[in-house]
Amino acid sequence: MSQRILILGGGGQVGTELTRHAWPDGVTVSAPARDALDITDEAAVERIVAAEPWAAVVNTAAYTAVDKAETEVGAAWRLNALAPAYLAAATARAGIPLVHVSTDYVFDGTGQGACAPDAPVNPTSVYGASKAAGEMAVRTANPRHAILRTAWVVSPHRGNFVKTMLRLAGERDRLTVVDDQHGCPTSAGDLAAALAAVALRLATDPSAPTGTYHCVNAGATTWCGFARAIMDGAAARGARAVPVTPIPTSAFPTPAKRPANSELSTATLTRDFGLSPRPWRSALDDILDQLIGPAHAPEEATR
Repeated sequence: MSQRILILGGGGQVGTELTRHAWPDGVTVSAPARDALDITDEAAVERIVAAEPWAAVVNTAAYTAVDKAETEVGAAWRLNALAPAYLAAATARAGIPLVHVSTDYVFDGTGQGACAPDAPVNPTSVYGASKAAGEMAVRTANPRHAILRTAWVVSPHRGNFVKTMLRLAGERDRLTVVDDQHGCPTSAGDLAAALAAVALRLATDPSAPTGTYHCVNAGATTWCGFARAIMDGAAARGARAVPVTPIPTSAFPTPAKRPANSELSTATLTRDFGLSPRPWRSALDDILDQLIGPAHAPEEATR
């Protein structure tokens, strides 16, 4: 039997990977463009959800300009809180499971170690508060939901930390990067694969687990450590690489406060769905292979 999956936010990093994902035979996806569907329009959301007997809806759309959100408060809340509320209500009425992407910014980042999904939320930015509100809307309106929080998402697409570091390395002789914020770099492709697996499970199994989960690549580092790994990977591929100097967060002030600790535990995702994300360094290698090309063999790199 054929199944149709509705993807919202298809133009972003994760949405792009979802549309390119190797879905099983019989599964097709629809990812309407932003100019074709305004998900902050309640009537438009109701129409698209009612248009077909969707097997599942996956929402990757979000207002992600973290610093701009401090002044564009209404825009952030419309896309991150109101839109998920509309989606959750519409999908619940239609009996359709909803898979929703959220963020580490719902936490204040003051804890130690990897944060579990049931840890208390305490956002310290407009972006984080709007995403926490979106989670609550999904949780309360549609019982057949899965919320996947993620962090530090990178890919060969759109703007992200990997592409920024490679660009800056071509413009500067040295990079300075914050070294006191800890987190788990996450491949948009790996996150998309997890979202697809969860969506299909909810679509085919009425007794499938529901709730809030974390999905990040395995292992943690700092932004500085991540930047150094990117430079090492660039050098191994014959691209320009420059030294990376660590700095404290206090030396790089931003409008929105960042969580000092964004490490997320994926244990419940493994327990309930059998998904164990690979190490972030392996995921980074795949991204750099796409952006630059494969790494040289060791003997070639030393010539």
